[in-house]
Amino acid sequence: MSKQEVSIFWFRRDLRLEDNVGLFQALQSKYSVVPLFIFDDSILDSLPKNDARVGFIHDSLSKINTQLQEIGSSLLIKKGKTFDVWQTLLEEYDVKEVFFNKDYEPYAIQRDTAICELLEANKTIAYSFKDQVIFEEKEITKADGLPYTVYTPFKNKWLEKYKSMAPVQEYDTESYFSNFHKNSFTFPTLEQIGFEESPIKVKPHNLKFIANYQDIRDFPALDKTSYLSPHLRFGTVSVRKLVNWAFHKNDVFLSELIWREFFMQILFSFPKVVTQNFKSAYDGIQWRNNEEDFKRWCSGTTGYPMVDAGMRQLNETGYMHNRVRMVVASFLCKHLMIQWQWGEAYFAEKLLDYDMSANVGNWQWAAGTGCDAAPYFRVFNPEIQQKKFDEKGIYIRKWIKEFDLGYGKPMVEHAMARDRAIATYKAGILK
Repeated sequence: MSKQEVSIFWFRRDLRLEDNVGLFQALQSKYSVVPLFIFDDSILDSLPKNDARVGFIHDSLSKINTQLQEIGSSLLIKKGKTFDVWQTLLEEYDVKEVFFNKDYEPYAIQRDTAICELLEANKTIAYSFKDQVIFEEKEITKADGLPYTVYTPFKNKWLEKYKSMAPVQEYDTESYFSNFHKNSFTFPTLEQIGFEESPIKVKPHNLKFIANYQDIRDFPALDKTSYLSPHLRFGTVSVRKLVNWAFHKNDVFLSELIWREFFMQILFSFPKVVTQNFKSAYDGIQWRNNEEDFKRWCSGTTGYPMVDAGMRQLNETGYMHNRVRMVVASFLCKHLMIQWQWGEAYFAEKLLDYDMSANVGNWQWAAGTGCDAAPYFRVFNPEIQQKKFDEKGIYIRKWIKEFDLGYGKPMVEHAMARDRAIATYKAGILK
């Protein structure tokens, strides 16, 4: 019995049917399109069984599956090592073409290279597309073709290029839904893929505060941020629709979206930043790396209310306000002299919006070791940050229930910690 000829669209960081470049191209294929998602054991095996991000992925896929069922199709869900899954698929189907959107993280590049080699050996054509960014890889470079390592000139070049083509094209996938493969695959429960519900949930994104974003974004008690980051991370929203909209709404908000692409470009061009300092001159710094101090930071018991409130918000919800992220990161690296990799790993474990490029980029910014980073002698004073951005203590009281009962003493005195940090950096920076 001959195998069915199909094309496959492989969902990854693009969990939506609308304005999806790779899916749009797949639906132009002369073969019917099987929509696929693989729960990759290489990633899942290191996660707790109630990881909220896996639950969010499952919920997002369920919504896609419901949309597909309305047109007589459904989502094919597989679980296992990605290479093994593809070997099995190639045995089950006569796969003529495979379409997917690019991912720029080191593991993803390695994985996709291996899969493309497997497909080529099977005489299957693979097509990859830019979808999660406006500009990728080497599209925004200096005149000599080298990547930017300072944000402002990158942003200026980005805006110049965007304005020359604005608005960027959005893709009408809905007009081609009839080309989906007609099937009724069984959609697995979260438990069937080896996970369970988490009490932590991803919030819906909300853009109603963007008009005066620059005036309210630094005040955590207002809780008037967009909650877009997990949706951008997993692609439940289209970055093209978002940028085309934001371009006319708020320059500061647009700048945050450009920062996202700047850090992606840095990660792509300098993959060493995942584990190593971007500025190798900082490799000589003698970190204290005290494990007990790190535990107090993780648990939000440092005695600095702004730091502790942020860490408790993270531990309880998977979110942390962006201003507070800067404060807690600076505190870990500068006050406690614990190297940024420790904090980056903890955020990677806890953040619902964990995105490697942004997480690494922002941690290296806080530590002073990254490109275009805060200078090493800039040490946030958590008490001044609290007075400026949570003067009435509303945010602090929300997350520190015992605050008014006489809060504990700071675990380290600010002036001493600041002097120690500056002296340690100065002594450790390689000439």
